[in-house]
Amino acid sequence: MLKRMPNQKTPTTIFGTRLLAARRAKGMTQTQLADAIGNTQKVISYYEATGGNPSADIIIKLSKVLGTTADDLLGISDGLESLKAESTDERRVWKRFRQLMNLPEKDRRAVLRMLDSLTKVQQTSSK
Repeated sequence: MLKRMPNQKTPTTIFGTRLLAARRAKGMTQTQLADAIGNTQKVISYYEATGGNPSADIIIKLSKVLGTTADDLLGISDGLESLKAESTDERRVWKRFRQLMNLPEKDRRAVLRMLDSLTKVQQTSSK
């Protein structure tokens, strides 16, 4: 029998919220991100849930892997700096993703389930 994963805790800090959003936007799991920066999934979960106080070295590694800036992760900038080179469509999608992060958890999960369903249908129809 498979062990059920615990529910994602809602971030309590700007850093946690932005780290979670950047990781999801990149399509990475906590484990994948942890491996990429040479850390553990438990540490990534801690940073996302409570924000913690990551060292400057960890923030730099996270920003490089996630393709964002330390300012974006720390809430110093609005997150658009790293998106200037991207298309208008990509910026619009990122803006909507940030709006999604402000919804109650139940609503976020519903939207993500719908998105998962749509992408599965698209993947199977393109084969």
